[in-house]
Amino acid sequence: MKYLCLICAETVVDQMSEADAQACFEDYREFLDALRASGHYVDCNRLLPAATATTVRVQPGGRVSTVDGPFAETKEQLGGYVVIEARDLNEAIQVAARIPGARHGCVEIRPIATDAPTRYALGQSAG
Repeated sequence: MKYLCLICAETVVDQMSEADAQACFEDYREFLDALRASGHYVDCNRLLPAATATTVRVQPGGRVSTVDGPFAETKEQLGGYVVIEARDLNEAIQVAARIPGARHGCVEIRPIATDAPTRYALGQSAG
């Protein structure tokens, strides 16, 4: 099963000193090398700062509104994601616990939907 690991922290790499950011990138490089070697790796990336976000809402009547910034005010920011393949939630938790960002914030784990209606909507099956 695939799981999305959302990495959140109060301080993201863009807010770190150059030395701390370099150390963070190295931690992630080592983690991702191990993740690839273990067969758990599917995809990942770092997100640009929350200040670059745009939130889109469709109002009644179809009017589109946009707001600069993230959808919620919080101290923690969504800083990146890792998509993993794991046998079950317990294995996903073990993998997520090794994500460097878990030491500085939290990692939210979400199973990725694979049910027939979802696959149909994504164009992955005939129904």
